[in-house]
Amino acid sequence: METGSETVTISPKFQVVIPKRIRENLSLRPGEKLRVFAYEGRIELVPVKPARMLRGFLKGMDTSVSREEEDRV
Repeated sequence: METGSETVTISPKFQVVIPKRIRENLSLRPGEKLRVFAYEGRIELVPVKPARMLRGFLKGMDTSVSREEEDRV
């Protein structure tokens, strides 16, 4: 999902505002948590989604595992 590029300004308190177009595209809401990473000379913000939102995302995945006879169950 490409959200485009925007320019923001760092405030004297080192705060930035996420542009509306990007907030809406990523469905960000006030109070939502973001993980902040320094990666290869840039800052990355990654939304932290609650575990309940992950429910079912592996639906249909083959969970059968071939085991050797020595494996414990």
